[in-house]
Amino acid sequence: MEHSAAAPLCRLTGRVVHGRGLGRTVDMPTANLLPDPGQQLPPGGVYATVVTVEGRAYPGVTNVGERPTVDRERAVTVETFIIGLHRDLYGLRMEVSFRHYLRPTVKMASLEAVKEQVRRDSLRTLELLGESPEL
Repeated sequence: MEHSAAAPLCRLTGRVVHGRGLGRTVDMPTANLLPDPGQQLPPGGVYATVVTVEGRAYPGVTNVGERPTVDRERAVTVETFIIGLHRDLYGLRMEVSFRHYLRPTVKMASLEAVKEQVRRDSLRTLELLGESPEL
């Protein structure tokens, strides 16, 4: 994968942990990162990211913060839809390199609306990172 040479806004490393599995129900699985201790999260919102798993880099769309469409509790998560990677990552180490801020996190009407927004965010991410869309 080629990606923009711009310096990342920040980087997080950690392990992929189980979330609620809701993304998988609408064919939009996400990887939930449990950041290593001592790392500072970027401001909340949705970002174009480059995700590295097992030495291979992929474009991603990462939400940092609450998930107002699906959660009542106000827990902060780091959740990434990895474009072009469709396999179980639980327990693996992952690095998320934040490249571009896309938008704030907003509450949507349904999981289907979230899926459509992630599709648009994915296209924008590929454009920003200089990738050709395959969505």
